[in-house]
Amino acid sequence: MNKFASAHWEGDIKKGKGTISTHSGALKEQPYGFNTRFEDEPGTNPEELIGAAHAGCFSMALSLELGNAGFTAKSIDTKAKVTLEKDGDGFAITKIHLDLKASVPGIDDKQFQDIANGAKKGCPVSKVLNADISLDAELTD
Repeated sequence: MNKFASAHWEGDIKKGKGTISTHSGALKEQPYGFNTRFEDEPGTNPEELIGAAHAGCFSMALSLELGNAGFTAKSIDTKAKVTLEKDGDGFAITKIHLDLKASVPGIDDKQFQDIANGAKKGCPVSKVLNADISLDAELTD
């Protein structure tokens, strides 16, 4: 299975503007730029999108792991806090903190913690930070 997203950018880093789109159409030419990333202007940014992907993936992985243990969640609410910090001449995503609130009838806290930590490790987005990243680069006019 392959999913894709695309980005278009015009201009320099501070005054330039871009758009991000997804194959599904959930995002279609969503604006982003320096101002949406560093100055809290309306629009999106890469860190927000990574956080959304991680929260969604983790919530699904937790649902799967709970089901494998014989439990069904009434609700799973996950917030991902993505930290972007200065790193030398640039920036780096230094950590992601998942804040989970879940209602799972019949489970005790120890079992819930074990299952949640397993889902955190097994979630495909959690694993992506160690992924092999390849690149095909073509220069066009």
